[in-house]
Amino acid sequence: MSRFYKKAKPRTAPRRIVDTERAEDYAVDMAATTIPARSGQRAEDTWDLSTLFSDDAAWGAALAGYEGRIEQIAAYRGTLGGSAEKLADYLDFIRDFRILEERIAYYADLRQTEDEGANAARTMMGKFAMAAARAQAASSWEAPEIQRIPGRDMEGFLENPRLAEHRVYLKKLLRYKPHILSDAEERLIALHAEGEAVASETFSVLTNVDLDFGTVDTPEGPRPLSQSTWSVFMESPDRDIRRRAYGQFYGRFESHKTSLASLYSGSVKNDVIRARVRGFASARQAALFPDKVNEEVYDNLIAAVSANLGPLHRYYEIRKKALGLEELRHYDVYVPLVPKAVKETSWNQAVDLVSRALAPLGDEYVETLRSGLLGRWADRYENKGKRSGAFSAGSFTGAPYILMNYKNDSIRDVFTLAHEGGHSMHSWYSVRANPFMHYNYTIFEAEVASTFNEELLFRHLAASAGTPELKRYLVNKRADDIMATLYRQTMFAEFEKRSHELEEGGVPLTVETLRGEYRKLLEKYFGPAMVFEEASDLEGLRIPHFYRAFYVYKYSTGISAALALAERVLAGGSREREDYFAFLKSGGSRYPIESLAVAGVDMSVPAPVEAACKTFGRLVDELEGLLG
Repeated sequence: MSRFYKKAKPRTAPRRIVDTERAEDYAVDMAATTIPARSGQRAEDTWDLSTLFSDDAAWGAALAGYEGRIEQIAAYRGTLGGSAEKLADYLDFIRDFRILEERIAYYADLRQTEDEGANAARTMMGKFAMAAARAQAASSWEAPEIQRIPGRDMEGFLENPRLAEHRVYLKKLLRYKPHILSDAEERLIALHAEGEAVASETFSVLTNVDLDFGTVDTPEGPRPLSQSTWSVFMESPDRDIRRRAYGQFYGRFESHKTSLASLYSGSVKNDVIRARVRGFASARQAALFPDKVNEEVYDNLIAAVSANLGPLHRYYEIRKKALGLEELRHYDVYVPLVPKAVKETSWNQAVDLVSRALAPLGDEYVETLRSGLLGRWADRYENKGKRSGAFSAGSFTGAPYILMNYKNDSIRDVFTLAHEGGHSMHSWYSVRANPFMHYNYTIFEAEVASTFNEELLFRHLAASAGTPELKRYLVNKRADDIMATLYRQTMFAEFEKRSHELEEGGVPLTVETLRGEYRKLLEKYFGPAMVFEEASDLEGLRIPHFYRAFYVYKYSTGISAALALAERVLAGGSREREDYFAFLKSGGSRYPIESLAVAGVDMSVPAPVEAACKTFGRLVDELEGLLG
């Protein structure tokens, strides 16, 4: 997770590419009666962090060296405008400093996600956060000093070969000139940075560690209910189990609703304050500025999806009929309509499936990903205290690590593996094609690479489906995924827009206000077929993505672009595939709208979103036919 300036300031937490909300709840095998401890995991099922540091002791030594370098930053102050060489001297120093910083951050963060209740890992992350805050304060003069270099001088500097690998970084930084403050003000902001993450961190600890959801009685005996096993209960064919698990799960959130609303309100307040301090018209404008995305893109997304809710509402009517229900409830929307098509798929079998599906991308792509997944890029299975869901965390020096909570009995996790593999291979290509100062691509672009892989996997499995049951399941699965990524994430994006507008308009974000706004959106997006529970609107208080404001809209734009590009690559030839690889290799060398244009899709207009809605509509038509 990057700070306001990706490379201009230290980051107090690494940048993860986090999977969509539908994958926050990936679960363990429900045949297990207990969730294993971290110590019970086999080494070959966990990630090997030695590409970052050999062990915790080596990390500690690197942290000490990092802290020692903080004192050297001040020596460069007041020199940057002297010449291109002096500016290059500083940027070379800070490049190496931040490569080390990134390694330290990623190692500590990944260790913490292994078991968020483990004191040693939390202590490591805390030590790094304090050191990074000092580094951020020590370098807070950097952006203002670079901005003060006269324009004509800077034009000359940028022509100097010494600054070649820093040009993209400098040009992007110069865009921020209207929003850069004085040295003293920048230092105050930097000193406050460590505290800005408190709401998000507290939410994570509360929902992943402190909240005890208990167990749910099943015919096989009591089974643990957790953030990770939640989806398994929601996929259960036994409606009574779904109903009881739903009530018990949201009952825990109900008992903490005021605290959760307070945490989210605090996060929104931070967003608004940061935007106002920087001189932005709104928190949303500030959030979109780094990607050079116009607010019209965000509004066009909501408008296009809102104008195409018909297929979504029809999908829920079909679901209601297929399940034979008089009333469709919120706990009925995730159960597979063709549950018998789900088969056991081991990790190695999943890797084989993904490899065959991605064959159109060529040997280098497939073999690199395959060796990483069969090696130790991924932390495969759930353990007690482990962060729920899935993410990819690719850094400049380390392997592009993947966190999973893989279970063998749901094909959804095979799709998640393809999804996260797309992120990791995006990182792999970006690192090899760009210098550190601009190797990082944006989340806007990241969601294209991941959902592109999902589309290829769906097409491969659907084309080779051996039975009508499997074909029905896959079409239902793909419709569910597009619904979750396109429609659901747009609903979340609209909630974020509303909540921030309320705060900016002086309306307090109380429990009642937040629940009321969220319920309106539930009713809008789910349509007349759905009957909600009293606690259903508590869903808005449990989504971790909301603590990264204006993030989720990128899932919706990402899948829209991915569907268009998958069609283009599969229907095209070597040129179309090379255009796609040019996009993967862009890193941060272009802004996202520009890099997607290189790949062959124009996201500045609503057409790709409208096309994605039509694709969903066709899947709904096909599903209705397959269900008879």
